[in-house]
Amino acid sequence: MELESKNHKKVHRMKYGYIKSAVAVPAIITGDCSFNARQIIDAIDKLDGEMAELILMPELCLTSSSCGDLLTHPAFIQQSMEALRGIVETTFNKEVIVVIGAPIAHKNSIYNCAIVIYKGNIKGIVPKTVLRSTPTNENRWFTSSSALTKGSTINIFGETVPFDNRLLFTTPAYSFGIEIGNEAEAPLAPGATMAAQGADIILNPSAEATVAGGIKATKTSVEERSLRYKCGYMHAGSGWGESTSNAAYAGYCSISECGDMLAQTEPFKTTAQYAISEIDIDRVRKKRITDSNFHGNSTVTEIEIPQKPNDSCALTRPIKQMPFIPEESERDGRMEEIFNIQANALARRISHVHASTCVIGISGGLDSTLALLVTAKACDICDKPHNDIIAITMPGFGTSERTHTNAHKLMQSLGVTIMEIPIKEACLQHFKDIGHNPDKHDITYENSQARERTQVLMDIANQRNGIVIGTGDLSELALGWATYNGDHMSMYSVNCSVPKTLMQHLVRWYATYSNNREAAATLLDIIDTPISPELVPAGQDGEIKQKTEDLVGPYELHDFFLYNFVHNGYAPDKIYFIAQHAFKGKYDNSTIKKWLLTFMRRFFTQQFKRSCAPDGPVTGNCNLNSHTGWAVPSDASHTPWCETTNNIE
Repeated sequence: MELESKNHKKVHRMKYGYIKSAVAVPAIITGDCSFNARQIIDAIDKLDGEMAELILMPELCLTSSSCGDLLTHPAFIQQSMEALRGIVETTFNKEVIVVIGAPIAHKNSIYNCAIVIYKGNIKGIVPKTVLRSTPTNENRWFTSSSALTKGSTINIFGETVPFDNRLLFTTPAYSFGIEIGNEAEAPLAPGATMAAQGADIILNPSAEATVAGGIKATKTSVEERSLRYKCGYMHAGSGWGESTSNAAYAGYCSISECGDMLAQTEPFKTTAQYAISEIDIDRVRKKRITDSNFHGNSTVTEIEIPQKPNDSCALTRPIKQMPFIPEESERDGRMEEIFNIQANALARRISHVHASTCVIGISGGLDSTLALLVTAKACDICDKPHNDIIAITMPGFGTSERTHTNAHKLMQSLGVTIMEIPIKEACLQHFKDIGHNPDKHDITYENSQARERTQVLMDIANQRNGIVIGTGDLSELALGWATYNGDHMSMYSVNCSVPKTLMQHLVRWYATYSNNREAAATLLDIIDTPISPELVPAGQDGEIKQKTEDLVGPYELHDFFLYNFVHNGYAPDKIYFIAQHAFKGKYDNSTIKKWLLTFMRRFFTQQFKRSCAPDGPVTGNCNLNSHTGWAVPSDASHTPWCETTNNIE
């Protein structure tokens, strides 16, 4: 496949957009260039054998960064150049791009440089601009590249090589830029410039000494840069073998992508260390495509490297089954934040429309439960009593004893005004009016109940100067699993950007930390209740007969498809590929493909429901709000997406 880049050059796309990337810290000896070169070559050979396409090693790893005045000694510089030649020559038959750190002499000055090597050639040399002052004063040995003019070159090994701190290296599949060591912390960091000019990956060879708390700070900083630059970020720090006369070096290396840590080494090892993972170029470009900060204006020199894309794709990076669910260490705090966003947004709407009451339908299911909890919190914010909430349960043909009981228990525990309005007789009259056989349990039979309930809510809201609180969630919006002008409609939709997989965690968080112990047991039983619209009669045993996931597929799969299609911008074949990894052992390939096809078909054909959905707060980075999130015509074709899915092998 080919994609058109922003500079209008045709670029080949590696399979699924992944770049196998590696960071390595060889175990070196200070001042022994020959030994260090052998360690570097060993690392290259090992990582090339693991199909790495891009390898980064630390700043000045060829010599060590702590050589002191040796760095200006002509004989030592000559030793380092001979060692560098050996490294370059060993890459002749390799397809990997290697970036290492070494001192380079040029016009009576020594520069701290990153050397870019590919297939037996030096493709470019990036000299450091921002020299460190502690723990060593680099100005004593090195010259800043700030005095070099754009387009500078150097003759090395008989070849003219670009020698500039503004080099952007481009391959047919990706591009990368370099910032060396502490340059990453500069106010105008080179990585920021390179990312803005289109670098998909930023490389940071470093030789920063380690202090207490330094590794954690480096990890946080690297993740933050990859998030801010919307890029893949590779950091390689010096380790074992650096002089400890004045400091220690941890050898910490990592690979991050758009704020997520993909791989990292264990610090303070006495042997060579490396980390390898796959940077997702598709994800990087999706995040940048609508951001004018990343459109570039040619302030850098592009160096083309004709690297052949790697068609094999053995993933080692983690793929989350539940992309909407925060990591466990952050989960409680994130749940509280989402809940507060929902509640404060609703409180503002209640205040704005001067609503006397909040009217909400309670089914005993997960969606209406969360909406009621949010509404109670919103009333607390507005200093309104909970009995201003008109909570209405409307049993119909499919209402089970379990959900009916839980609905009443929940309403009682929250102190709201409880109403019960059965809808069976009203629906039977409606069936008679329109000439529908009530024994025919079709879409008319089901949707009539949903619309009857919505009419009840709307009319009572008119009676009581109220606002109808919507209960539908993001997963239902994605699949169009809502009755148009039925449960699809409300006056404010508090759950509109909360997917089904996240909702369970929100309700469980509330049950765990709320002071309302009376509600907790009911909430936990609601979480364990099968998801159902309860629109067809229950079985003879009174159990729920109509289970949503039996009809449209597992919500954990659909939420996975949704996140990766809308947020990450992946094509169906890539979604299928990563779903195989994420759900290995849980769903077979045919099951994943079946429900992916269902998702693609429903996602596009049901857009008309989202185009006129009520207002509601955005709580995360994936939403289907037509004003702030996903906005496409209601009649956009689903055919090409379904055809692509059907053709997956």
